[in-house]
Amino acid sequence: MSMKLPPFLRAFVALGVLVLACGPDESPLPPSGITDAGTQGDAGTDAGAWTSCDPAADTDASTCGTSASCVSMELPQGNFCADICSDLTPCRAPGAYCCLTPPDQDTGVCLTVDECIRRNSDGGTGGDGGIPPDAGPRDAGHTDGTPDAGTAVDAGSSVDAGSAVDAGSSVDAGSAVDAGSSVDAGSAVDAGSSVDAGSAVDAGSSVDAGSAVDAGSTVDAGSSVDAGSAVDAGSTVDAGSSVDAGSSVDAGSSVDAGTSDGGSDSDGGYTQIRIMAANITSGNGQDYDPGHGLRLMQGVKPDVVLIQEFNYKSNSVADIRDMVDTNFGTGFSYYRETGAQIPNGIISRFPIIESGEWKDPKVSNRDFAWARIDIPGPHDLWAVSVHLLTSNGTDRNAEATSLVNFIKGKFSQDGVPASDYLTIGGDFNTDTRSESCLTTFKQVVTTVGPHPADKNGKDGTNAGRSKPYDHVLVDDDLYLYRVPTVIGGSSFANGLVLDSRVYIPIAEIYPALSSDSGASGMQHMGVVKTFLTPNF
Repeated sequence: MSMKLPPFLRAFVALGVLVLACGPDESPLPPSGITDAGTQGDAGTDAGAWTSCDPAADTDASTCGTSASCVSMELPQGNFCADICSDLTPCRAPGAYCCLTPPDQDTGVCLTVDECIRRNSDGGTGGDGGIPPDAGPRDAGHTDGTPDAGTAVDAGSSVDAGSAVDAGSSVDAGSAVDAGSSVDAGSAVDAGSSVDAGSAVDAGSSVDAGSAVDAGSTVDAGSSVDAGSAVDAGSTVDAGSSVDAGSSVDAGSSVDAGTSDGGSDSDGGYTQIRIMAANITSGNGQDYDPGHGLRLMQGVKPDVVLIQEFNYKSNSVADIRDMVDTNFGTGFSYYRETGAQIPNGIISRFPIIESGEWKDPKVSNRDFAWARIDIPGPHDLWAVSVHLLTSNGTDRNAEATSLVNFIKGKFSQDGVPASDYLTIGGDFNTDTRSESCLTTFKQVVTTVGPHPADKNGKDGTNAGRSKPYDHVLVDDDLYLYRVPTVIGGSSFANGLVLDSRVYIPIAEIYPALSSDSGASGMQHMGVVKTFLTPNF
């Protein structure tokens, strides 16, 4: 790990990278009109995205149609038909972002990122359109727990690095920063910038960010090291290590085949990290043998899973490795606590470099499982998987108090460094969001809303969908980089409660079936949140 920047500086550096990526002498051009980059059929407008128009003559929608508006721009300069967009209708044209001006509007128009930044250049307040390093989890220094900038979509709207064209979608080579290399496709902000998937310099391909060869070809962008180097953090052999998730000693160590580096600490760009809490066993054995929960996890493609009741077949090293390889990929690492009847664990696309368990003082058949994960950039991610008791709120608060003390290092030498990211997640069995254990957790993570919800806006996670049993909580540093969870054409501004019974279209979460969340013995829904962290 290299030198760490304090959180307040990272926002300025991130914005600087976006500006420098275009270069001082380049004039941005509208994305091309090819079929894969947003033609009339793909962009959703009557006239097609980026069609020239005359504002004075467009009052009857004669040029732009009914789902677009004629807009005067400076970057690029001219008058163009811009698609009308919202959280529910993201931009489809490559290089286009849903720009809300002013930011408290419910709808906006699809512009280039440079044009959107120009219109919202307010120094990082709630009007920044969702640029990740946004002023902080409590805008302008609020400490009362109110959401940032006062809206539900601040720093996490559909335009914030999580649109349908964001290189972290289900068709993107698996990584938001495309191999984490500063030479990738010639851009320091690949996989999230306005030049990704359609710029003149991005791998020279009109189908980048959706192509089967993107981020996996030795000829991508003309470089022998692009997306195929030993630090490819998104390939099927995660970090290129010969022992990664496949050696004869795999799953026998506490770091489970995790290599020493998940990516360079100095590469430009961002990394998408989708975190899932999953106590989604079914049947009568508190295990994943029936397959319903495994299909649900496959469907949302998490990067890090905080899993409970981590049992599969005989629970042998070979069986657990097979479960991870088959349902996530051979490049994934995992940690599973030992000697537990219903163990907690962590499954990670990024290398696990340290792991262990802290004692749960209230129960004997599981503990708190933790892992230190080497994500790209100078800060590691500490993930803690928990399964609190169903008995009562007093017991759950005692468990939370013990865990907070472990995290602070009061009971061990394994305390989490303040400079790293932290997530606590899993099955809390909480009846309400005002339970004392959540108040206790506030010492190390943020618990403020808005909270993840399903397609219908419902946020309960028990089988009856009336109680908030399951959570993904993160510290203030990681909370800065929250973005919508985008799956196929669907965007969930605050994260997703995964209930396949109400998910439409179900094809977006293939191979999950509509009936999976209602399977016999399924007592919980999965919870998913997404973050876009800087690689610098």
